[in-house]
Amino acid sequence: MSDTLELPRLEDFSDPAFDAFAAERASRGDYPDPYPLIEQLRQQGAVHHVQYRSLFTDRPDAQVGHMDHWTVFGYDACNQILMDHENFTNWEAFQHNLGVSFGRTITCMDGAEHARFRKVLQKALLPNVVSKWGDSLVAPVMDKLLGKFIGQGHADLVEDYTHHFPFQIVYAMLHIGDDQAAVFHKLAVAQLLSAAGLPQGAEATRKLGDFFKVYLQKVRANPSDDLMSYLSTVEVDGERLEDEVLIAFMRQLLNAGGDTTYRATSVLLTCLLKEPGLYQQVQEDRSLLGSAIEEALRWDGPVTSTFRFCKNATSVQGTIIPAGAMVNVCLGSANRDPGKYENPDRFDIFRKRTVRHLAFAGGPHLCVGQHLARVEMHRAMGAILDNLHNLRLDPDRPAPVIIGHLLRAPDHIHVKFDPA
Repeated sequence: MSDTLELPRLEDFSDPAFDAFAAERASRGDYPDPYPLIEQLRQQGAVHHVQYRSLFTDRPDAQVGHMDHWTVFGYDACNQILMDHENFTNWEAFQHNLGVSFGRTITCMDGAEHARFRKVLQKALLPNVVSKWGDSLVAPVMDKLLGKFIGQGHADLVEDYTHHFPFQIVYAMLHIGDDQAAVFHKLAVAQLLSAAGLPQGAEATRKLGDFFKVYLQKVRANPSDDLMSYLSTVEVDGERLEDEVLIAFMRQLLNAGGDTTYRATSVLLTCLLKEPGLYQQVQEDRSLLGSAIEEALRWDGPVTSTFRFCKNATSVQGTIIPAGAMVNVCLGSANRDPGKYENPDRFDIFRKRTVRHLAFAGGPHLCVGQHLARVEMHRAMGAILDNLHNLRLDPDRPAPVIIGHLLRAPDHIHVKFDPA
């Protein structure tokens, strides 16, 4: 970015002492393992007249709790709904939650409008584009984070590394310095707190929107090589992103692009380190890393359920879901369906990949940031494999435990290694 361009300042919470991370942890809960109950319900039938959230917590959802909820289990039922964009739509499903948190994001769009804007964003996030960020943006972030603890011989890989690197990569894309990074991280995480009825959710959404409006004006007046400049000028068939859509995408990228990638990487590290010898196998044979990443996404993806709105009464696996229903699509059940995966509860990086997992959903709303997530995970894991020698779980600290009924991750991964 040009040195003449001064970034706007991001405003902190009106209560700077508010702990967004503690509030987020409380909102997602600490349910240890939802999969036994998920599988029990799948065996009873693909479709249940129940809200997914209510199976694991009595905390109400302030945004969509009032709706008529149905939950769908199993690969075929989930995939049917994800692929059927005529009967199962996004606008009515997400306007109350992601629409409140992010604004006019493509996740909330349907039909021609969604296809039009998705083409533009896909062009900005194609594999050949995001792969170039590996050296220029991702690697320096990894080096900076590792440099803070590599000489100590011990670390909490969540608190010291995985919880930060995806957000730091977005900041690098935007040329945002360390002086603003902490406030950005808090606000990015807090955006979804509106679902818990917390006013800081709306405050975070507003303040990030105000920041990006000014940022957009500045980069248009003085464009460079940063992500915002690119997104504000990229065209497909003569179409550009509208400002409202671009700002909503940036809000969502900060949260979804950071939060889900940190969770997926944390799950992968937990699995590799808890199974004797598995981490060493991947370290010695890097060709296994890609399959390890895909298996982690399948085995315990960062999001276990997503939403669709049933626009027309539709039969799913022999059960009619009525028009007007909110449908909870249990991605976690799809990815552990024994009809699709042998021994689905086993984390197995050597399994044959004959069925595409649904960690990134599917159909028209297949995650537009999936390529960026994979690049980030590859680079994050590569940096650990290259630099933390003799890495193992710290026997004197609690072992990592993956928790959460909707958003899954361990809170800590305490490790030891040979200090550099």
